[in-house]
Amino acid sequence: MSSEDDSEEFSEELSATGAASSGPPEISFYGGKWMSAFPLAFFVVWAIVQSGVLRIGDTTGLVAGMLIALILGMLFAKGSWKNYANTIFEGMTRRVAATAVVAWLWAGMFAETIQVGGFVDGLVWAADAAGIGASVFPAATFILAALLATGIGTGYGTTVAFTTLFFPAGILIGANPVLLFGAILSGAVFGDNLAPVSDTTIVSAVTQDSDIGGVVASRFKYAVLAAVIAFVGYLVAGASMQGFDVAGQEDLLAAASEPAGLLHLLSMLVVIGTAVAGRHIIEAISWGIIVAFIFNVVFGLASVSDMVVFNAPENLDIAQSLAVLPFVELVDAGSTGVGGSFYSGAQGFFPLIVLVLLIVAGAQIMIRGGGFQAIQDWLLESVATTVRRAEITMVFGTALVNAMITINTAAEIAIGPYIARLGERFNINGYRRANILDANTAALGYIFPWSGGVLVGFAVIQDLPEQYDWFTQAMVVNPADVVLYVFHGWVLVIVFLLAALTGFGLEYTSDRESEEVERL
Repeated sequence: MSSEDDSEEFSEELSATGAASSGPPEISFYGGKWMSAFPLAFFVVWAIVQSGVLRIGDTTGLVAGMLIALILGMLFAKGSWKNYANTIFEGMTRRVAATAVVAWLWAGMFAETIQVGGFVDGLVWAADAAGIGASVFPAATFILAALLATGIGTGYGTTVAFTTLFFPAGILIGANPVLLFGAILSGAVFGDNLAPVSDTTIVSAVTQDSDIGGVVASRFKYAVLAAVIAFVGYLVAGASMQGFDVAGQEDLLAAASEPAGLLHLLSMLVVIGTAVAGRHIIEAISWGIIVAFIFNVVFGLASVSDMVVFNAPENLDIAQSLAVLPFVELVDAGSTGVGGSFYSGAQGFFPLIVLVLLIVAGAQIMIRGGGFQAIQDWLLESVATTVRRAEITMVFGTALVNAMITINTAAEIAIGPYIARLGERFNINGYRRANILDANTAALGYIFPWSGGVLVGFAVIQDLPEQYDWFTQAMVVNPADVVLYVFHGWVLVIVFLLAALTGFGLEYTSDRESEEVERL
């Protein structure tokens, strides 16, 4: 997406967030400012119990947890509850929530459209032709996901595309599903952290009053180092972690091996090229959808009804007249509805969309209630008393906020102004602050089992048993299982924790001046 447009819009969000945080609380709570964190804290506990303890991977269950958290939080609000309720609406209409929603919907439609066009079959054929077996496939997937995420600037969109396309192909080849899911998430982390057009890159630069180009250049060495370590990790783990023995695997591989599906590599290149050219991500993916639709029809890869179809009742006269159209089919009265890749590509994310809106609403309550201000004051007065402690505080502070606000861009917007104030107090360079901020938020947004990056991939994987006869429920990865296998994310966190502990790479403001911040 356009970095100039986004930096201006994010600046407006940051200004609103900063104004609310620096002034007196707009919502008063029994128990003080800290009680404004109750809804998000309750949700985190709910998510840990549901996902980690009880091993229930259910997005709708998390929605219920966040709803209950917002209701219980209202009981602690002083005076009229109208202000609390209005803050919920205010949070749910924030642009940062819409950004994630757009990425999921557009990427979902695109991925499903090239999936019905046989792209998975093309991947299976290509892997066989290139001699890429089950042990190497996760490492190769990590590199390809990293390249796509860096090109289009959205880790969420990359996660949707790769869990739709590469995940089933890898499982059929024999790759371990947990390791493969972790490799996809790691690729998304790489792109979110390094891509100049990534939301997290833009926010980390804008909040620290630094130019985007300089920020990207300064973090390149860290991102590449982490990527090399992660790549080796996936090669080693891929050789030791076994996948599933799919019944009739050889016959399935032969049936699923079709090079024609690789035509959709051009569809993906259209998306990447348009995004790299500086066009908005909606425009880039929309062009990909259009090209994929044309390829499917012209080359006979999929029918129009595979992409969009109206299943109308067969006893309806007007439906019988319109049945000559390629997107109208007659069915029993009990089977009516809309179908196709455009529909299924968007449908699976609806519970997750609701969850995101509610979480951002909870974050807004914490901002308006002074909770983030209380955290900042405590860190500045009691913890960050030296340069080294200040940087360690940045690492753990961003981790804490990311645990509570599961959408990484939203977490960055919330904590960014405080990282800036903390760094300015000790004269820490803006590039350094931006790198610590973005490394953690880009990484942890794809590590915590209840984070948006993990849940969007899980939402896709849950639907795979309905799409492939051979894909069983045992192959569906529980979000709690993948935590340890997001190698690139963990290495980034560890690298910057060690950098904070040792002072490696520390720069002061006087050491290097930032260019003018890229804004309109």
